[in-house]
Amino acid sequence: MIGKLQGVIDYIGSDYVILMAGPVGYKVYTPEILTLKSTVSLWIETIVREDSIRLFGFSTIAAQNLFNQLTTVSGVGPKVAMAIMGTIKTETLMSAIATGDAKTIATAPGVGKKVAEKIIVELKNKMGGGSFDFGDTAANGALPDLLAALESLGYRRQDVVDMAQKLVSQNPSADVSKLVPLALKEISGK
Repeated sequence: MIGKLQGVIDYIGSDYVILMAGPVGYKVYTPEILTLKSTVSLWIETIVREDSIRLFGFSTIAAQNLFNQLTTVSGVGPKVAMAIMGTIKTETLMSAIATGDAKTIATAPGVGKKVAEKIIVELKNKMGGGSFDFGDTAANGALPDLLAALESLGYRRQDVVDMAQKLVSQNPSADVSKLVPLALKEISGK
């Protein structure tokens, strides 16, 4: 099996790239944002089915491991896992799973509330053991409350989740009443 590919991006499709590794071009499905003619190194996960062999590429081993964990959830195949990872950053997704934040996971195309909850139920215990580090953000219960407060103010969750995570990890002892003004300041750019 192919474990890693390094080469130049020769073509960018809707959900894949053609990665030239020497004289051979590999079609690699990836959630990564890559630029044409750039040199990249991707960790490769090979999925073999009766009718196809597909390569999925990730810039980090953590992202590859997360992809593999997602595809173990019943009802989540490689296509849905890639949609999730293409919409939500790896760290944000791991934090959402750790904190039980189904709303953030459900922002990915093709993922409803039930699938998001299933992902949390099936992966929360698996991912807590060593190979994934959730840091202070997962331990602090303020993140879901901060996201709910920002949503009630009219902000879309997918637009504020990364910023909210950053604020919670920078202010681990702060409660929502202190985090909301910080978030609004961050959003306004002041």
